Amino acid sequence: MTLYPKLILDALATVRYPGTGKNLVEAEMVADNLRIDGMSVSFSLIFEKPTDPFMKSMIKAAETAIHTYVSPDVQVAIATESRQAARPEPGKLLPLVKNVIAVSSGKGGVGKSTVAANLAVALAKLGYKVGLLDADIFGPSVPKMFQVEDARPYAEQIDGRDLIVPIEKYGIKLLSIGFFVDPDQATLWRGGMASNALKQLIGDAAWGELDYLFVDMPPGTGDVPLTVFQSLPVEGIVIVTSPQELVQMIVKKAYNMADMMHIPVLGVVENFSYLKCPDCGKHISLFGESHIDEAAASLGTKVLGKLPLDPAFAQKADAGEFYQMENSYLDEAVNVLKNI
Repeated sequence: MTLYPKLILDALATVRYPGTGKNLVEAEMVADNLRIDGMSVSFSLIFEKPTDPFMKSMIKAAETAIHTYVSPDVQVAIATESRQAARPEPGKLLPLVKNVIAVSSGKGGVGKSTVAANLAVALAKLGYKVGLLDADIFGPSVPKMFQVEDARPYAEQIDGRDLIVPIEKYGIKLLSIGFFVDPDQATLWRGGMASNALKQLIGDAAWGELDYLFVDMPPGTGDVPLTVFQSLPVEGIVIVTSPQELVQMIVKKAYNMADMMHIPVLGVVENFSYLKCPDCGKHISLFGESHIDEAAASLGTKVLGKLPLDPAFAQKADAGEFYQMENSYLDEAVNVLKNI
């Protein structure tokens, strides 16, 4: 039996690609490198992305079609190509970002996102190029905090890849899953789906040159925090907590995860530290006496700031007016970050 190109292409024309409904030939997915040597055939299939979910099934279907419509004796070798460049390996992601800082907590509800936003704004005010990634997939808050809930990032082709262009506010580049989902609907994703979504926000985004990329981490120590630590060269972690008796356990939990990932803890920020009486100026400990100094000392780290309950501060935060705030409570944290 003599093989010739049309015989092979006719067989491949019986295979339909699920993504478009067109056959492989019609969809121009068969590369022009078809080679025939006796009863051996080799060629490449072209996919839009290197992560195409139908890649393996299409290779198998193409091989089966040739064996069915040409001959079962044909030896088939199929390679793959992609029109878009592959995402860089985890260790090579974001080469233009100088410092990645994770803002973390051992539990939710301690104001971690507020601290992350304030640190990002403080560094941006000093002239640094700053980005803020909302990695809290199940409870994104950055769009609301910066009053950009209606913004929608768009894709732009850069260096052969379609990349998400972050939203900018106050000169800070912002990305969050909150830009892509209905804020009123629960995100019912398993850990793998959440991790994959986060990988896209990290590796498929046009972050460009940044001095600091702050990552607003989800609470706890599950799949998503692990994805951040494994995907990015995190320079250091800022732990956020509150003045409660459980604080030492909470701080230690976050500290231990950082230690296991060999990432230095830059220090601890205590939120809701006290309420300053508007009449007499006395500090009122609404949540009990602070234990942050003992907790930090026991772990060999430092206290980077104690943020009070300030109604004026909360009002500006709710209005997304972080840039108008003068927050001296985080001066120590800013100094540490400047000297990394």
